[in-house]
Order: sequence, then C-alpha cells, then structure tokens
Amino acid sequence: MDHSGTPSRHVLFLNWRDTTNPEGGGSEVYIERIAAELVAAGHRVTLLCAAHANAGPSGTTAGGVRVLRRGGRHTVYARAALTYLAGRFGFGPLGRRGLGRPDLVVDVCNGVPFFAPLYAGRPVVALVHHVHREQWPVVFGPVMARLGWWIESWLAVRLYRRCRYVTVSEASRAELAELGVAAERIDVVPNGTPPVTGPPLPRTPHPSLLVLGRLVPHKRVEIALRTVAELVGELPELELVVAGQGWWEKPLRELCDSLGITRHVRFTGFISEEEKHAVLSSAWLALTPSLKEGWGLTIVEAAACSTPTVAFRYAGGVAEAMVDNETGLLVDDEAEFTAQVRELLGDDVRRKAMGEAALAHAARFTWEATGARFAQLVARATERPA
Repeated sequence: MDHSGTPSRHVLFLNWRDTTNPEGGGSEVYIERIAAELVAAGHRVTLLCAAHANAGPSGTTAGGVRVLRRGGRHTVYARAALTYLAGRFGFGPLGRRGLGRPDLVVDVCNGVPFFAPLYAGRPVVALVHHVHREQWPVVFGPVMARLGWWIESWLAVRLYRRCRYVTVSEASRAELAELGVAAERIDVVPNGTPPVTGPPLPRTPHPSLLVLGRLVPHKRVEIALRTVAELVGELPELELVVAGQGWWEKPLRELCDSLGITRHVRFTGFISEEEKHAVLSSAWLALTPSLKEGWGLTIVEAAACSTPTVAFRYAGGVAEAMVDNETGLLVDDEAEFTAQVRELLGDDVRRKAMGEAALAHAARFTWEATGARFAQLVARATERPA
C-alpha cells in the first residue's frame, strides 16, 4: 500500500527509447516523468527500452525507475517479448528472482507497437502520443510507409480493441477515434511543465530565434532556415539557434550553405538542461515548424521561460500547448509562418505580452497532477475483484 491506501502495483513501460538515447525526445521525457510520479505514489516501475552506445548498464534512474535495456532500434520489440515471456516462466529480470511479473503493461506505440496483448497475460494500456499518418511517407520509402501505416491504423486498432488507451491531447484522441478506437476507451493525460533549471536570463541584444528538438525530417527545421533567409536582408543581425541532435543535421547544414545563412545559424548539438534554459530564456521567439506533435512539450518549455512560440495550426497537439494570439501564434502555411515571425520580431510590446501570458499558461500544467491522473488509470486498470 502507498500512503493513500492504494495497493502498490508493478507497472512495466515498453518503449523503444529512454531519455539518455541520442534520439530520445518529448515522448521519453513524458514516460520518465510519469514513471517517477508513479514511484513517488508507491508503485514499482520498470522501463524496458532499446540499448544504445551512450547508455550504461541497466539500472535505476534518479526517480527510482528500474531500466532494462534490450536489443537495438529495430530488435527491441522482439527482445521485449522474449524478456517478458522468460519472466512468465520465472526466469530473467522479470522472473521470480528478479523484479517480478508486472501487474500492468503500458505499451508505448510510437507508430509501431510492442504487440503486448499477444503475450502479456496482464492488463495492457496503449500509450499513443499521436497518430503518424503524415510522418510515415516523410521518414520512409513508399513500401515501408504503407506497411507502417497499415500496422498503426488497422492492425494495432484491432489488436488493442480490448485495451484502454492513453494519449496527451484532445487532438490525438480525435485522431485515434477516427481510426476506430472507441472514444470512451481513451484517457487524455497531458504533459506537465518541466522545471525551470536556472535564474531569469536577459534576451539577446540582437533578434534571435530558437528551434529546440530532435533533428529529423518531420520536425521541418528547413522552414525555420528558409524564414531566416527571408528575413536577414532586413534584420542583418538575426540569429537562429538549432538546439538538439539527430541524423538529419547534415542536410540541414547543407541547406544553410545553399541559402547563404551559415553565419546566422548556430547548431548546438546535444545540450544539457542548464544550456537548454539559457537558449530558451535568451531567444526572442521559439519556432515549432513540426509537421505533427502529440502535445508540443517544447512549446511549454519555452513558455516557462516567458518565450512565445510560432507553430502550425494543423500540427496536432500544439494547438493545446498554447493559446493562439495570447501565448503564441498558430499559422496555416509557410508564408504566414515567415510573416508572423517578422511581425513579432518587430513588435517588442506584443512579443513581451505574449511571453508573460505564456508563463502563466505553462504554470497550469504540472507533472504532479499528470502523475496523479495516470495513477488513477493504473488503479482502475488493475482493480481486482474482492
């Protein structure tokens, strides 16, 4: 039992990455924070994810979450199933002499699910940040894109038909319902706001923009680069900071060269939490040109530093991470994106007012509240007859 009298449960998260993975992003932050809140509530939590070059051995996070690393980017799904099945027979880390069999499995479906209902023998919750309809053809060739979309939109919906779903925004809930998931089986548990890791810092003396996140095609950093190219003629001191790492960095650098804006763009690579605070606090504006986001964690991270964001209206949960025309701006196309960035850079009064409103808006979302909502879901999913 925890301090509230709720029975302690062992919750297993199956996710392809963790926050130490170079390709980790907002999805991994969400899972790690939720898991830590569940531990604080008295539950035992295990995360099974892929191994990677930057990772140490399996161990326990600062939040008390046990991490098991099995397989790689593509083999983690099969290794997760084998590890779980070994545990059912009493062997391995999930066996009787290890962490023990889970009471609940949270299958994190990042386009490709772990197919946990086929082998878990326990309640399964499907956690979907957003539907990947638009991303499949951007990241993969036509054959793999069609296969991936068929798995996500047809096979998974049927495989998880008896499971509850969790997602992070009403936009993602609506998308899942369109695929055939009954709306009453979907719980919305939004992100919290990451803690501010440093004191207030001054803005840069020159106009500055920030893109924060993984460098992958569907984040569409190219739009931010083309915006800079459009504006440097009238704003010769304009700087764009691209904070993050990913396999798409080389094409982005090549585009900077072709646009003639190399001296106006700074690629930081991986940044620490302190460095992230510095770039979020000093930028005049944050840009989220992403094609799709389940929520828009970087928008709220920027808001917590009083930095407004410009993003695309159709990009899923971003419309819920901000209040349009109050804490940032939502646009419909690239031309409007560039125009609104130009306007906000030139309007100090409006930009600062948006930043103040963004700070107040971010304070509404706490990880404690998010964790409590998820803990309620764990309790309902694992209720046992008296």
